[in-house]
Amino acid sequence: MTRFLLSRVAQSAISILGASVIIFVISRLSGDPVLQMTPIDATPEMIANLRARLGLDLPLWRQYLVFLGDALQGDFGQSYRWEMPAAQLILDRAPATLLLAAAALGVSLAIAVPVGVLSAVHRGGWIDRVGRAIAVLGQAMPHFWIGLLLILLFSIRLGWLPAVGYGSPSNLILPAIALGWYPAAAQMRVVRSAMLDVLDSEYIRVGRAMGVPPRLLIWKYALRNAAAPLATLMGVYFAGMIGGAFVVEVIFAWPGVGRTVVEAVFSRDFPVVQAGVLLSAVIFVLSNLAVDLSYGLIDPRIRDGR
Repeated sequence: MTRFLLSRVAQSAISILGASVIIFVISRLSGDPVLQMTPIDATPEMIANLRARLGLDLPLWRQYLVFLGDALQGDFGQSYRWEMPAAQLILDRAPATLLLAAAALGVSLAIAVPVGVLSAVHRGGWIDRVGRAIAVLGQAMPHFWIGLLLILLFSIRLGWLPAVGYGSPSNLILPAIALGWYPAAAQMRVVRSAMLDVLDSEYIRVGRAMGVPPRLLIWKYALRNAAAPLATLMGVYFAGMIGGAFVVEVIFAWPGVGRTVVEAVFSRDFPVVQAGVLLSAVIFVLSNLAVDLSYGLIDPRIRDGR
């Protein structure tokens, strides 16, 4: 078990290191932030002094080593636009993103579990066909398209819910649905597949033969065992929602990490971009690590390398 744990931790560390390199390089492809921070009539000496003060006059590899050393200490530098520590800015915006991801996860489960169970119980029927159609549509339509359709229908046409804003439950409904729609489709397929396996098991047949009420047999006993694969992957789905929140936050003007990073990209605010994207990458990698470790605890063959 120790060897399995160390190997997974080492792989996660390598993944985070690789993500930091990619984030560092890509963030610098957007241009020189010094030219945006200085006035049009700035002299070459002013531009050179500001570039030296920000450390942007160093070779790229040295800039990365400085960034990596500071990041290991929790220091991502000073935001050029907001004029505050980038790490503090991201941490201030993180609760809004976590709230949105948690709400989206709740929405996805509220859709996936009942539809997945009913699709498996009525396999081949109209409920199953509708469920599979919803799953296909959910996986074919991106977050931004779902968000725009929701705004058009519920905000503009019907006027039931606000399109933008933050602070009340009504502001959370539309972005949570937009963010949770794709994971709901994926989770629905997992629940349906797991339920089909459980419904064909011996103890379900015995329960039916003994006259156990179908509702009790399906929703208590079968679902409890079918939920194991879904529960194991919940961390990955949650991390994926945090990453997918970037687009949704921009559409609904949600003041989270994603919207902040997008604004920082247009401002060429390297420290904020690096802090925000690296935080999302770390959450995703750690979620995958937790899933790997849970697999190892459940199945000894995995941690033994078989």
